[in-house]
Amino acid sequence: MIKLHKLNNNEFVINAEFIQVVESIPDTRITLTDGNNFIVRESVDEVINKTVEYKQKIHSVKSE
Repeated sequence: MIKLHKLNNNEFVINAEFIQVVESIPDTRITLTDGNNFIVRESVDEVINKTVEYKQKIHSVKSE
């Protein structure tokens, strides 16, 4: 799960496993595998970095 912010600055958590597409339109839009979309304040690169950090944490826990 990664923490993101809606355009009104409300924080929410999204399951990074279900992210299908992240695009800049110019706001960042995240499309999930179920078709739901979220517009967030974070840039595309920030979403990618948060997703990579999440995946690294998950894999390090599994290998212990």
